[in-house]
Order: sequence, then structure tokens, then C-alpha cells
Amino acid sequence: MGSAVERTDEHVREYLIYRGFTSTLKHLDNDIKTDKEKGFRVDKIIEQLQQFVVSFDLCGLKEYWLYLDRRLLCRLEDVYRSTVLKLRTSLYRYYVIHTIQKGNLEKTQEFFQKQASELQSQVEWRDWFILPFIPAPEQNPAFSPYFSRQWADTFLVSLHNFLSVLFQCMPQPVLLSFDAEVQKTTSLTEENERLCQLLFALQMESRDQREVDEMVHHRLPIYVQNMDRLGDTDLDLVLSQRPVGTATTPSRNFFSTFLPQGRRTPGKLPLFAGGSSPIQASVGRKDPPGGQPAKSKEPFQANEGKPVSSQASTSESKSSQSTNQSTNQSTNQSTNQSTNQSTNQSTNQPSHPRHKKIQEHEKERKELFSKPTSQIPERRAETGEVEPLAETSGEPPELCSYGAAEGGGLSTEQPFIKLSQEEYGEHHSSIMHCRVDCSGRRVASLDVDGVIKVWSFNPIMQTKATIMSKSPLLSLEWATKPDRLLLLGSGVGTVRLYDTDAKKNLYEMNIDETHPRILSLACSPSGSSFVCSAAAVSRSGSVDSAAQLPIPVSGQLLLWDTKTVKQQLQFSLEPEPVAINCTAFNHNGNLLVTGAADGVIRLFDMQRYESAMSWRAHDGEVYSVEFSYDENTVFSIGEDGKFIQWNIHRCGVKQSEQVLPQDATGPFMLSGYSGYKQVQVPRGRLFAFDSEGQHVLTCSSSGGLIYRLTNGEPALESMLPLGGHKAPVVTVDWCSAVDCGTCLTASMDGKIKLSTLLAQSC
Repeated sequence: MGSAVERTDEHVREYLIYRGFTSTLKHLDNDIKTDKEKGFRVDKIIEQLQQFVVSFDLCGLKEYWLYLDRRLLCRLEDVYRSTVLKLRTSLYRYYVIHTIQKGNLEKTQEFFQKQASELQSQVEWRDWFILPFIPAPEQNPAFSPYFSRQWADTFLVSLHNFLSVLFQCMPQPVLLSFDAEVQKTTSLTEENERLCQLLFALQMESRDQREVDEMVHHRLPIYVQNMDRLGDTDLDLVLSQRPVGTATTPSRNFFSTFLPQGRRTPGKLPLFAGGSSPIQASVGRKDPPGGQPAKSKEPFQANEGKPVSSQASTSESKSSQSTNQSTNQSTNQSTNQSTNQSTNQSTNQPSHPRHKKIQEHEKERKELFSKPTSQIPERRAETGEVEPLAETSGEPPELCSYGAAEGGGLSTEQPFIKLSQEEYGEHHSSIMHCRVDCSGRRVASLDVDGVIKVWSFNPIMQTKATIMSKSPLLSLEWATKPDRLLLLGSGVGTVRLYDTDAKKNLYEMNIDETHPRILSLACSPSGSSFVCSAAAVSRSGSVDSAAQLPIPVSGQLLLWDTKTVKQQLQFSLEPEPVAINCTAFNHNGNLLVTGAADGVIRLFDMQRYESAMSWRAHDGEVYSVEFSYDENTVFSIGEDGKFIQWNIHRCGVKQSEQVLPQDATGPFMLSGYSGYKQVQVPRGRLFAFDSEGQHVLTCSSSGGLIYRLTNGEPALESMLPLGGHKAPVVTVDWCSAVDCGTCLTASMDGKIKLSTLLAQSC
């Protein structure tokens, strides 16, 4: 601070000499000689105000206070405005009392004449207008306290302390920030040079790697090759590969390592009808679209992947023969290429690449749809393979439907038009959370390195703020009112309230030292409070002991007031305190649903602050939970890989159940060289609904996947793969604040895809 002040003084001297202000320069030098602290002096401001009072300079006193108000006091929040008004009132009273004590009644009357229009409407000044006409005002009980020395000293000390705290919290003057700007520019220049050198080294490494890849028969995907540069501190290194669940031919063993593994479909469950309960009256729920009542959804059997045509075995044998020939292609592309070559030998293909691609696509569709639907599940169970989804990011806007539905039927509806897909690539490690604020204007994303990016996407994609945290961050949530505030939960037992406009921390709350991990945050729709889930440190244990029964980690569920920044209460968690992984409010904040590490979903009545019901929902942990559109049901995804719809009016009653692939539920994995894998436990939202609650967005290995919620079997009908990712997607969000819905998908390589969809009536 001292060096910055001295440099600024030199710049001011140079300016005064340039302008010829010699007398001003002399006064400045005299004041600098007497200044020993070389910094902010609150006592100088108090002395200046007292000088105006002693010299009866009312105009100077008003102008000086207005300057302080315009430059400093107006920047304070509204809660401090009353304090500023009280200090100004006391300052004016201090002036009036001084004029009476010195016997200068002319200045007393001048004060009330000039300030009459401003003060006569204020209650605290109504009795003061008779002060000049009272013979002995110091003996009047209403005015005698203000004539004491104690009141004057108390006022001056209060004003001194207030200004001291204010200047410590406020940013430095513009002139003093000149030195900081120079240092910032220098550091940015050095960082830019360092990054240029790093980029050059990476380019050389990439060129050397390409030369090595030309000698390798099977080339891995790009995101697997660059996996060692992800820098994910939250990812575990597991030396054992994932076992292949189905028997494959020797030529397909290498391919099956990178394809999603199939799940066995459970038996059908009985259908339950939705009922009514006393809790229904207190929910204040929304009605489903179109005025129709909520319908129960039948249970179903989940089938994974697209149907495989009858020519699959022939294609596989030919693809294994042509693998050595296609060294620069990925393994899945090699299989498709060998199939296309065998087809091109029997037909005359156009020379144009796009015509060739269209004709090949049409042939694949004919082969796909020519297979009877009754034979599709048998063929898929026999092969145990899933056809990779084609990415649509590079295609022009089109009517989007996902060919064959997951349940074996064909989807003819086209609910969305995919307008565009953009990429946000400012993160350099795996994403943990990615959330859009209530207004749909800003996005906050958090990676495993503790870096938070606040960015906007309309009209252009632009980073608004970057937050670097020294302590690890585990959770993130936007405040509802005002929507510029961001709640950040750490791994050391603190929650920070960050202002994204002012780019500073407003408060930092210490939760509990015994439960330092803040796993989940949820702000009530009214914005008056937020729920915080705190958990103890995970018990030590190896991955090999996964077969043993896990012991749930202890946790707390707390309610905090956002205005007073104090804890209101702690919820009771039965049968024992357990870590809460996910939380969600309904539309009016009267209900709170939570998913815990013990597999139990708990529903809390926020008017009575007690648990309304709880039931065991999943085998293992509950990863994500949300209310449905009509708020008669709750959807959840758990460690068992199931997507279940629950009736909240009948405790523990399922309305539908779907088994999702592992790349939609986690844990998420990236495979690499030497047989190791990188594993990330789900942290953020695993699914999100559209504005009408008829479609749901989930994670997948290559991008988001949109399903339609149906009333029959199956309960989920696959509609649209968003694609665009080269690493597994770990969290999603769906913003419907504008006409064009925006889907966010974030992956383990730090990339976030923003897909703009236009809903159309079918």
C-alpha cells in the first residue's frame, strides 16, 4: 500500500508541474511531509468536518458530505442506508448545537431557513424548529442530552469507526489501482508467454504422437489419448478393467471394451394407482399441461441400444479383416467402413462424398427397419452390443427423432428442432456442476480443480467471472432472489455467498467442523432461506472391498436464513443421521425432497419443518432427485442404475421404473492406456425436465439423451441424442426460460455443450 501511494504522489506532482499549479504543489508537499502513515486517514476526514462546523461553513459541510455520499456511501447495500441517514442527522445536529453554544443565533436561523424544505417532512426534525426560540435550550429535557460532551464524543467516534470499516471494504481509489493494474498486466504477459511455450510443446508432442500412431493398428479415441492431461484431482485411478458382461468373438474383444455394457432387465412390477392423502392439500401443486390430471405410468422392461440387423455377423467378420487397412480410424468407424466397402462392391455409388454418405445411411435405415420388432430383443440379447449414436452437432437444423425407441417400437413424433450446438471450453478438468440461473441469462460451472466459471450465452458466449478457490468445492447453487448471488459449498465446512456482479464474497458461513463436506445446496423459491447438506469425511476403504456392505457416512441437513446469515434449525434424519446427496424444493417451497447415501428418499414439510414420509428407494445411494411437473410424483436416479417415479401421496409406491445404462447413472469412467481407468462419482444433476414436464434429459457417453415420458410401457421413449461429446457426460441442465429451450451437457474432459432446441407441436 505504501509503495503504491508514493508512486501515485509522484504522478500527481508531475501532473501539477505540467499544468503549472505551483501553489497547489507547495501545499501538497507540505501535507505529504506531515503524513507519516502513507495511507488512508479517517481522522483527516473527521478533522475536515469539524473544521466546517467550527467555521460555521454550512455550504462546505453539505458539499463535503454529499461528496462522501456520492463516492462511497451510495455503494452500500440498502440495509445500511438507515445508518447513513442517522449519521447525517447527527452531523447536522452537531452543527446546530455548536452554533447555539457559541451564541451565533444568526447561523442557527440560517440553518433552519436553508434546510426547511428538506427537514420539515422528517419526523426526527419536527421538534427542532423551535430550538432558536427557546431561552435556555440546554436545560430543556428534549435537547439537554445533545449539549453534553459525552454525546458529541460518541457521535465523532461512531462516525470515525463507520468510515474506517467502510474504507477497508471498499475498493481503492482509481489512482492507487494504477500500480495494481501494471502488475496485473505484467503477470498476464508472463502467463501468456508461458502458455505459448506450453502450446508449442504440446504441438510438438502431438506431432510426435501422430507419427507413433501411424504404426499402431488400432487407434484409441482422442479423449482417451489426451486423458493424462485432464488434471482431475477428484478422479480415482483404478488399475482393474471393467469386465465384459457378454460373450464376444475374438475379433470384437477390443471393441467391446469401449462400448456400453448391457444391463439385465428386471421383471415387471405391479401397477399402482395414484391416490390422495392429507399431504396433497398442503402441496399447492401445479396442474399438468392441458388441464389433464396426472396419469400413472406403467412399469416396464428396459432395453438398451438400437436394434441390430440380421447382417451384423457378416459385417463383423468383414470388419475384422479390414481393421489393419483403416489405421487412422477409430474402432467403431473401422467396423462401419468395412461394412460400407462390402456394400459398395455390389452397387454403383456416386463419386461425391456427401451423396455416398446419404446413400449408405438410407441402406442402413432399410436394413434396420426391415427387421420385425419381435425379433429385435432376441438379436440384441444375442450380440450384447449397442450401435453407437451418430453425433448431430455438425448437421444443419433438422426435425429430430431418434429412430427406434428404446422399448423396441418406432418413434414417429418429432417434438424438437435442433437449432444449434455451441461449446464452452474454459475448463481444463472434469465438470462437477453446471447450473443455469432462474432468469436463464447466466450459467455457473464448477470443475474438480475448484475453478468456477460464470458465463452467459445470449447473445454471445462470454465469461463474466472466474472464481478460484483454495479449498476444494463440492456443491454449487444459484440463489433465487436476487439471482446474481451464488452459493458455494466447500470440503472444509464452509458455505460462501458470492456476488457475481460485484465479483466478491459477501459472506462466508462456518457450518460444522465435524461434518466438513457440503454435498448439496438448495435455495427456497422465496429466496429467504436455503438448505445445506453437510457430511462427515468418508471412511477409508479400498475399491476391492466393494462387495462388503457399505456403512453410510454420517451427515446433517440444516436450514439457514439468507438475510440474517444464521442457522435456523437442523432437520431430524431417521433412523440415523446420514449424508444427504441431493435436495430439491417444489415450486412454492412448501415441500423438500432429499436423496441420501442409505438409499432412502425423505419428504419434508417445510411449514412444520418435519419429515412427512420416507421410504427406501434404491439399492445403494440416491444420486439425483426432482419433483415432477404436476408435483404429484418424484423422480430419482440411484446407484442401482434405476430411474424410478414415486407417488408422494402413497408412501413408497412406484408408478414407473426404468433401468438406464451405466453411462447415464454413474459412476463415470474414462479408459486409458496400461489398463487403468479414471472414475468420477456423480455430483451434479443427472436428469432435467423441459418446461412442460413431458421430456427428460439424461447423461450418456457421447452427449445428452432426451426421452419422452409416456403413460404406457415402456415409460421412457428415446427421442433425441444431442451428441457432440468425446468424453462421458456427468451432469445436465435444461433451461426453459425462453422460447428456445437450452440444454446443457458437461463432460469429464471439461467441455460443456449448449444445445438450442425449438419445441414444435406434433
